[in-house]
Amino acid sequence: MAKPLSRDQLDAVFKLIKGSGSVELKLTVPLTSHRATVKSIGLDPVEAEPRQAFFFDTPDLALNKAGVVVRARRIQGGDGDTVIKLRPVDPAAIDPDLRRSAAFKVEVDVMPGGFVCSASYKGVCKGREVLDVSAGEMPLRKLFSKEQRAFYDAHAPAGITMDKLVLLGPTFLLKAKHQPKDFDRPIVVEVWFYPDGSRILEVSTKCLPKEAFDFGGTFKAYLADRGIMFVADQSAKTKRSLEYYSALLKEEGMAG
Repeated sequence: MAKPLSRDQLDAVFKLIKGSGSVELKLTVPLTSHRATVKSIGLDPVEAEPRQAFFFDTPDLALNKAGVVVRARRIQGGDGDTVIKLRPVDPAAIDPDLRRSAAFKVEVDVMPGGFVCSASYKGVCKGREVLDVSAGEMPLRKLFSKEQRAFYDAHAPAGITMDKLVLLGPTFLLKAKHQPKDFDRPIVVEVWFYPDGSRILEVSTKCLPKEAFDFGGTFKAYLADRGIMFVADQSAKTKRSLEYYSALLKEEGMAG
């Protein structure tokens, strides 16, 4: 079981939540419970939307070590989206002009035993463009807006320009937003599949900062009633993807 947050951690997360725009409550479910979790929530698997997540970093994950995430996604139907994400961040230290942009958001992720505040600059693109970048037919920077690129330049380690990043992925995933009959807001279920046969299933929901603590207890109780346990091993999707494909690159380099 995951350990509850300490008093100091609760104070820290409360401060972060006060400065954020939203809170996402997340839970990674053990592999042995994936099928039971989908069934207990009442999710119809055919509701799930296929996607591909493309991460970009240096082979040794220099961006990740600096708290910067560069990601693009292909979405069913030909659409795509992009994000430059920074985490962890202190909401009080973020430029107020950035926060006025509709494409910029500050959010706190809360999971069993931990939490993190992130700042994300989002953008839209075409799925075809993501494929062109992955094939080396279009520069990565062209996927992102001028504002996103400026956000990247402000936070990426010195000397690591976008043209020095390599593709890590893509990772195939299924995402479904489901409205249970006995819960008052949508629950999102994502399953990420990796080439070695492993997978991550995450259950999440969102709330406003002012309702985070009360709603967090409600969400936990809802999951517990369905036998979904809060375990200590919380495998983050981004971390798993970056580490998996970085290791794959090293193996391919050694084999070459």
